[in-house]
Amino acid sequence: MGSLELRAVSKNWGGAAAVDDVTFSVTEGNLVALLGPSGCGKSTTLRLIAGLEQCSSGAIAIGGQDVTNAPPSGRGIAMVFQNYALFPHLSVAENIAFGLKVRKVPRAERDDRLARAAEILGLGALMDRKPSQLSGGQQQRVALGRAIVAQAPVCLMDEPLSNLDAQLRVEMRREIRELQQRLGITMVYVTHDQVEAMTMADQVVLMRNGRIEQDAPPDRLYEVPATIFAARFVGTPPMNVVPLATLATRSNGDVLVAPRGLDPAAVAVGVRPERTVIGERGIAADVVAVEYLGADTLIETRIDSHRFIVRRPGKIRATPGERVHIELSHTDLHWFDLGSERRLTV
Repeated sequence: MGSLELRAVSKNWGGAAAVDDVTFSVTEGNLVALLGPSGCGKSTTLRLIAGLEQCSSGAIAIGGQDVTNAPPSGRGIAMVFQNYALFPHLSVAENIAFGLKVRKVPRAERDDRLARAAEILGLGALMDRKPSQLSGGQQQRVALGRAIVAQAPVCLMDEPLSNLDAQLRVEMRREIRELQQRLGITMVYVTHDQVEAMTMADQVVLMRNGRIEQDAPPDRLYEVPATIFAARFVGTPPMNVVPLATLATRSNGDVLVAPRGLDPAAVAVGVRPERTVIGERGIAADVVAVEYLGADTLIETRIDSHRFIVRRPGKIRATPGERVHIELSHTDLHWFDLGSERRLTV
């Protein structure tokens, strides 16, 4: 059983909460990404699941069994670290099989598991090499091989692609996702890269200051952000969020009106850059920079002191210092409370 559940888990360091009342569950066979900026508590949460740190309060269950106080060896998990943690003096084969040898798994079974992992990961020709003779992607595969031979129902990954170049990251995230689905492993994947989270995960747990900001599938996280932080953290470029009062004063077309029952002075309007149009009427904005990316163009503007990005297909001609007008559709708007920064239901 590879299900995972955290119930009101907290971890305090000297009176400060690194993880604060975190609750979420992972269905067996799914991949959940713990996403957030540096210092948000995602790696600490992973270490609590692994048993490398002890909870200050709360409970953790794996496969329906309470493992809150169990040692790492008793939790039925495998872990892939950010630095791969390979032994430099051991060969690829010895690195992959090391954990099995320590646990005194019979030689025949060790060899069978090793051969299967080598086949799955394409490491057959590299088994006698040392880690120093491998590329970054090959070292990553060796670390994955060690997790595979453990045959643990839950695999934890702590930013495993952060040391790779951009192109290799794209290839490896596809390989990891395909491997996770093929083997049916429950995976918890820590990353600060929202593209990794959005492309790989069945479920994204977005964290901020030790707490969960939003727990949702990737598409809902993008389309229905629960807070201003979630709206701005997920998406490239991020969602534009501007106080309604500011937009209203800069409009020379249809005046934006707050939904019924909302105080216009207390709400902010959010809109994705790709949902905007440069036109003859709308919100007056001053162009700051233009980036032509081939398939589309990013136009960075300022509305008073607020940054506002327009994303349009193809090449759009605009000049820094020029004044443009941005047209918005009410159906594409998101509404947030300026005080709590939470999404408003309208």
